[in-house]
Amino acid sequence: MSHFFAGLLRLKRGPWEMVATILIGLGVFMLMQPFVLWAYTYSFIVTLVGTVMFIIVSHFPE
Repeated sequence: MSHFFAGLLRLKRGPWEMVATILIGLGVFMLMQPFVLWAYTYSFIVTLVGTVMFIIVSHFPE
């Protein structure tokens, strides 16, 4: 677990890509759930932030 946080602080690609992927998955889940309106409302922006974040962090060093 500390390796994950150390990678985040050192701007390593792996941990940041995992965070971006989780954001994309969360955004898709928020889009497909029919129960909570605020989650559906913000689903596009969460997915967009995750996608842009993934594009940016894919240029980080290993």
